[in-house]
Amino acid sequence: MTKLIPYGHQLIDDDDVKSVIKVLKSGWLTQGPTILKFEKKLASYVKSKYAVAVSSGTAALHLACLATRIVPGDEVIVPTLSFVATANCVLYCGAKPVLVDVYEDTLTINVEEAEKKVTKKTKAIIAVDFAGHPADWEKLKKLAQDHKLILIDDAAHALGSRCQSKMIGSIADLTCFSFHPVKTITTGEGGAVTTNNKKNYDRLITLRHHGITKNENVSKKYGGWFYEINELGYNYRMTDIQAALGISQLKKIDKFIKIRREIWQKYNKSFDEIRGLTLPIEKKGSFCAWHLYPVRFNQEVLGIDRKVIFEKLQTEGLGVQVHYIPIHMHDLYRKRFGYKAGDFPVAEQYYKEVLSLPLFPKMANAEINFVVKTLKDAIR
Repeated sequence: MTKLIPYGHQLIDDDDVKSVIKVLKSGWLTQGPTILKFEKKLASYVKSKYAVAVSSGTAALHLACLATRIVPGDEVIVPTLSFVATANCVLYCGAKPVLVDVYEDTLTINVEEAEKKVTKKTKAIIAVDFAGHPADWEKLKKLAQDHKLILIDDAAHALGSRCQSKMIGSIADLTCFSFHPVKTITTGEGGAVTTNNKKNYDRLITLRHHGITKNENVSKKYGGWFYEINELGYNYRMTDIQAALGISQLKKIDKFIKIRREIWQKYNKSFDEIRGLTLPIEKKGSFCAWHLYPVRFNQEVLGIDRKVIFEKLQTEGLGVQVHYIPIHMHDLYRKRFGYKAGDFPVAEQYYKEVLSLPLFPKMANAEINFVVKTLKDAIR
């Protein structure tokens, strides 16, 4: 293998290309009918009443916070182990992200630790379905009910995952997806928010389009062009071009997930007997789409530094990556909120040990075998 195998990659076929070309020739490049069609198909897939397509997963998170009226003075509980956008969306609203640690096995938000952080200012909890493994939604829903909190799911990793037979996208008050090229399906860039609440849906629609509202009676009085802006909104729209790709990709999502799970199983079987490795597990009652394959290296047992393994694998052609630097370790959060090393020991220990191996539907068997052999050789 001479070419770098990335940790994630899209799978685009001729049907995807044809779908995009059809829209390019249709006359509707944006704000057209294909977006609504994609939204309906996505909502149907995840078993939610509504879906709102947006320009990115980060835009989805921001709009979810805005739609539930998170404002300055509010606190939102967030796991420290996530991409920084999960917490940044709270800052965008002027509110305070309150970070908590994660469970050792699933790397999802530690609900017991989250409950300790609930105060009178707490408005919501954002949970992350890390690597595709669902958070403990049964515990989260009880915590939210007990304290009257909003539940937001950062499901950027988890389109197609299930928790106790319920689709991710139908459980939380609002669920945010990403369609970046490394995710389960792609629209290039893009994202979506799903919800079962009509009020949330209406606000999401308004906020993604500059806060514009149109009232039929008012339009008749002043003219058909007339619209109002009652609050600050954003240009977070998805294009029809992206939506067309999304519709085509959704048709193949079950196949994509099947391949991802097969690679996860093959890796686990191949690495199971190597002392010093902790492999990603799937807890009973969960079904994981496996966006990532994060393997942990016990440096004391293996006698080799994670940085050395990272550089060796990169040199050999494996585009391994680290997901993620815990949010509290970034300067923005250390300086603004006073977080320090040792505050969240589970996430910090994970960060010291983890590498994400290549896992994506386009991987050939030869590439999978090469990953296995290369990692084993590096450890030896």
